[in-house]
Amino acid sequence: MPFDFADHFRRSPASEEPDLVAIDGTDRFLLDEAPHVHGDALRQPGEVAVVDDRYGVLTLGAMTVHGASGVRVVQDSLVGVRALQANAGTFGRSGFVLTETLEQAFRDVRLVLLRLSKSNDRLDELARAVARWAAPDVVLLCGGVSKHMNLSQNDVLRRYFGEVTASRGRGKSRLLVAQDPLRATAVRADATNPWPRSVHVDELGMTLVAHGGVFAGTSLDQGTRVLLGVVDDAVPSARVAVDLGCGNGVIATALARRRPSVRVVATDVSAIAVASTRATAVANGVADRVRVVRSDAGDELDSGSAGLVLCNPPFHEGTTVSTDAAEAMFRNAATVLQTGGELWCVWNSHLRYRPVLERLVGPTRQVVRTDKFTVTASRRSD
Repeated sequence: MPFDFADHFRRSPASEEPDLVAIDGTDRFLLDEAPHVHGDALRQPGEVAVVDDRYGVLTLGAMTVHGASGVRVVQDSLVGVRALQANAGTFGRSGFVLTETLEQAFRDVRLVLLRLSKSNDRLDELARAVARWAAPDVVLLCGGVSKHMNLSQNDVLRRYFGEVTASRGRGKSRLLVAQDPLRATAVRADATNPWPRSVHVDELGMTLVAHGGVFAGTSLDQGTRVLLGVVDDAVPSARVAVDLGCGNGVIATALARRRPSVRVVATDVSAIAVASTRATAVANGVADRVRVVRSDAGDELDSGSAGLVLCNPPFHEGTTVSTDAAEAMFRNAATVLQTGGELWCVWNSHLRYRPVLERLVGPTRQVVRTDKFTVTASRRSD
């Protein structure tokens, strides 16, 4: 690929860790192989889709390096959306469209570039949609880091494609190529086992709804279980509460059910989490009191707008252990809280978040501690 394109993405944004790069071997491999698997699609407007791009590398690479136009983009992370828009401005290009549904993204496309995540459910939902909506000659080109790939990903693709092959490794990356979409199989799967999935959890007396790839899916994860066990004691006077990083919506919905007088704002950086939370709220009859907002760690919520913030922060970014997202949530929680309001947070005890919470939010006390999890309450005092 042209040096100037790769060089732009090699330089990390100043706010990130110095060892992070925006373009990696998987991006390069996907862009290098794209014209070989379906060069004609790259030459036709609107026949290429890109899924879960990082920093806009694949989208802008398809446009800048291969001349694609009308590229359709499926981007779960709001951070990725913002990065694509910012980098597109740098290149002076706008030949892409951010789609709202998978049908819009894949209807009649002929080439799909996808970076694999660690979730096979996410791959299932996407591969099924490609097989159902794309053109008969579509090629789904998936890339990932070899050490995080496994044979179960091939099995997921074979549910919906007649031919699935794996490339040889190049550097640390490998590609999966899926062709011959099994449209009838995909349509039948949508009818018998649709996404999003919906499961009644007897322990909660609630129905949880989740798209593929949402944290915990349709189950109640252990940390959230511990937090929900004590949340009834959290700031009884609060009239507005925020679920920061709402996932499948279990915390926001449970709180709305338990406190009919409270208005709940649920927020997540992930589009599929936002959609899952909305669906969970609807399924449990509290959609009128749960407002769901897509934002990065709550960065778009009003200052001093809530008396209570609840949070079960992630400590992974993809396959990488990272506490950056949690610290961003803590900082934004301090902004969102009213004076005297509290952040109730559950975290894996080995992470030792308490000093961070003291520094970023305010005086912090331990509410409960189990073998694995700690719940703390941090009070904003100014």
